[in-house]
Amino acid sequence: MIISVTMNPSVDISYPLENFKLDTVNRVTNTTKTAGGKGLNVARVLQQAGANVLASGMIGGHLGEFIQSELENNKISHDFFTINGQTRNCIAILHEGKQTEILEKGPIISESEEELFLSYFAHLITQADILSFSGSLPAGLPEDYYEKMISLCNKQHKPVVLDSSGTSLQKVLASKAKPLLIKPNIEELAALLGKSIENDSESLKHVLTDPLFNGVEWIVVSMGADGAFVKHFNTFYQVTIPQIDVTNPVGSGDATVAGLTQALEMRQSDEEILKHGNVLGMLNAQEKRTGHVNMQNYSALIKQVQVKEV
Repeated sequence: MIISVTMNPSVDISYPLENFKLDTVNRVTNTTKTAGGKGLNVARVLQQAGANVLASGMIGGHLGEFIQSELENNKISHDFFTINGQTRNCIAILHEGKQTEILEKGPIISESEEELFLSYFAHLITQADILSFSGSLPAGLPEDYYEKMISLCNKQHKPVVLDSSGTSLQKVLASKAKPLLIKPNIEELAALLGKSIENDSESLKHVLTDPLFNGVEWIVVSMGADGAFVKHFNTFYQVTIPQIDVTNPVGSGDATVAGLTQALEMRQSDEEILKHGNVLGMLNAQEKRTGHVNMQNYSALIKQVQVKEV
């Protein structure tokens, strides 16, 4: 089983408008509300790709209940830790070809909830073959909280795919609690190392051998339409993907995480892991809805993905 963890989920609200007018009333006719958060996108894609997946994390209030009902409607198993605070809303206003986002910070986790979640989580992960952690930590949790969660997983020999950035990722990389895989993009990689990075194989090879990444088996550098550059132990790969008609790229990184995690659980070869992850990312980009893939298009795309050792 794959457990997909979202520590700070949201109800994603979409307001499509032909024209967005400031300082006046804007009326919306086609509002959509969905269970949101990077890990929930991962769970949705995994379910559509045929994986045995369980969604987990922290939720609270009536918005948390809405998320659970949405997952049930999509036949996605879930087991969340309930907090006293209210799960957040995240609003996207789609207007004139642009997207304006209003993101709530979310609930503040108490010290008692911080401790109780770790006890709950230690029991939960006994069910897992592999776990994925996606997104930010809610307010109130210490910046090293992912490190604590990964330590619990490592004690039970449960591998972790970590898709996070900023201080929470830095804390993990500086600790002894290592994930199996991380998936930064070029900008996140530059932020981690505090310097600009050239987008070429020799520069990336040098960057990924930095001591900061010691102990991390897989580093998958996401490069959007240019595919990915990957380090697995001491082997480097360039992943090239075909040009596709992009409908909505939002969530494609989450879909890629889903594919990588599923292929790792299945103990596939390096080439199969990287192809599967990138194809699911492309399939998401071809769909209007975030965190959705049409698996009927899978076989045509996977033939066009190239994985080359460099």
